[in-house]
Amino acid sequence: MHRLVALTLALSFGGTALAADVDDARLKSADADRGNWLSYGRDYGNQRFSPLTQISKANVKRLVPRWIYQSGVNGTFQATPIVADGVMYVSLPFDHVVAIDAKSGRELWRYQHRRRTEKMCCGPANRGVALAYGKVFIGTVDARLVALDAKSGKIVWDAPLVDDPFGGTTERADQLAADDPLRKQKVSGSTGVGANMAPIVYDGKVVIGITGVGYGLHLDSDRPDAPLGAVVGIAGQSQRAGFYAAFDAATGKRVWQFDSTSPTAWEGQFRTHTPDGEPLQRDIAREKATFAQHVDAWKRGGGSAWTTPAVDAERGLIFLGIGNPSPQMDDVTRPGDNLFTVSLVALDVATGKLRWYYQQVPHDMWGYDVASPPVLFDTVIDGERVPAIGQAGKTGWFYVLDRRDGRLRYKSEAFVPQSNMFQRPTPEGIVISPGVGGGANWSPVSFDARSGLAYVAALHMPTRYRVSEIAATADKPAVRYTALEFVDGPKWGTLTAIDTTARGRIRWQVRTPEPLLGGVLATAGDLVFTGEGNGNLSAFDSATGERLWQFNCGAGVNAPPVSFEIDGRQYIAVAAGGNSLFGFRQGESVMVFALPD
Repeated sequence: MHRLVALTLALSFGGTALAADVDDARLKSADADRGNWLSYGRDYGNQRFSPLTQISKANVKRLVPRWIYQSGVNGTFQATPIVADGVMYVSLPFDHVVAIDAKSGRELWRYQHRRRTEKMCCGPANRGVALAYGKVFIGTVDARLVALDAKSGKIVWDAPLVDDPFGGTTERADQLAADDPLRKQKVSGSTGVGANMAPIVYDGKVVIGITGVGYGLHLDSDRPDAPLGAVVGIAGQSQRAGFYAAFDAATGKRVWQFDSTSPTAWEGQFRTHTPDGEPLQRDIAREKATFAQHVDAWKRGGGSAWTTPAVDAERGLIFLGIGNPSPQMDDVTRPGDNLFTVSLVALDVATGKLRWYYQQVPHDMWGYDVASPPVLFDTVIDGERVPAIGQAGKTGWFYVLDRRDGRLRYKSEAFVPQSNMFQRPTPEGIVISPGVGGGANWSPVSFDARSGLAYVAALHMPTRYRVSEIAATADKPAVRYTALEFVDGPKWGTLTAIDTTARGRIRWQVRTPEPLLGGVLATAGDLVFTGEGNGNLSAFDSATGERLWQFNCGAGVNAPPVSFEIDGRQYIAVAAGGNSLFGFRQGESVMVFALPD
């Protein structure tokens, strides 16, 4: 099933002791742990900054592959490797997990996940595992949270996230109008529930959320190896609400749950503008007039969990990102602001109780999920030292809030082109940028506290939104649906350095040939690493954006790089396995780089 590729380099295949237990003290001080990468964002603040300096802008041109692990599982590969005490833990597509000797690439153990159903709501990708208390934790495509023994890979406990992950609506393209060209395209995925985010462990609890509840038909492109063709939201068709939940790390028992939609606050204030002042095209009179007909829409209101939370241990807060409301795009059966979808939410980490929320886009019609993980940092604003939280939005702005109360302090300059923002879909179709892909998608940012720069990987993929209606007949009710389609034409990525000390001014920006989807690593060697769908992994000067090094990994690099140290040698590691939804070549490898001897 797998092969270890021998390189013409001097490799060490000596035995490696399995990682020592990672406890709460180690997790809370992870930012000071130079050699390891102990959690998804490296530290509870999700800063993804490595203090290692051996690989620097002065010598990065000498960086070479050290070893390659081929998993034998070809598929969309988005995982962040976790490295502790010389052992690397990686989640593979379809939720298999491997432990690897991080110095040599030798496999130590392998967990082969057996799905309870062949259906998958959201593809095979998994974004990573969590490591703590002698266990490895993974959320699965069939909506389970599994705890593995870190020394053997054997199952310790297996907890369901929902009772019936695939109950609900059946997706069919023949629900569309007979003359709609999308009607002939194949539906990909299933209407169901899964989990693909990396869990986070804090104070004896494992926190994870579910995906797949932002209902929409996903239609394949009619061209091979092309991105997803379209997404269709059908009025009145939705499945359930999303949630984040905390589980006891020792037993798998559910401790608390926070639902993405609210029975008491779902309607919100019927805002005419976003909280930061952007006008929304909403028919508020119609929404208020029809609210009583759809008073229970919150029960199936969507709000998937795409992103690993951040934790402020000092204040006892956990910060979550919540996805789009359901039905996706089409809004007539969900009047109101649809809280807490498309929101950054702060909870009491011990109880799951709401402390504050900030809804970036009320009554979302464009798929502007809060998808990129939030990042915590301290900064000076108007002469005041502020404990801040930043989040790179699909909207194309980097939002900076006060993490004590959720107050917006500023948003950055736009890091992607913006046009026709927040316009309603039309029968003819209207092209909007950013579209459903972003802006910043799920890709995590990196933050360098020395400079105050946040590094954001993003994409420019204009999207056409159109609305259609099928008239009622004697035996069928009327059907309304909204479709989004990616527009033929130029698409590209942006890697942007945003200055948090200057209220979000862009310090520099690099335009890349491929949309950027995967994430960023910054290091104390004054480097920024990120990958592209064409297979290139690149290193940039963190102060100027000059590209200093590039290596083609043979498959799309659509996962976030990490850095670690063993026996005084610094390594850079990244998964290379592409992304089928964006048409990037798929593969099966973990690539590890270092300076030559």
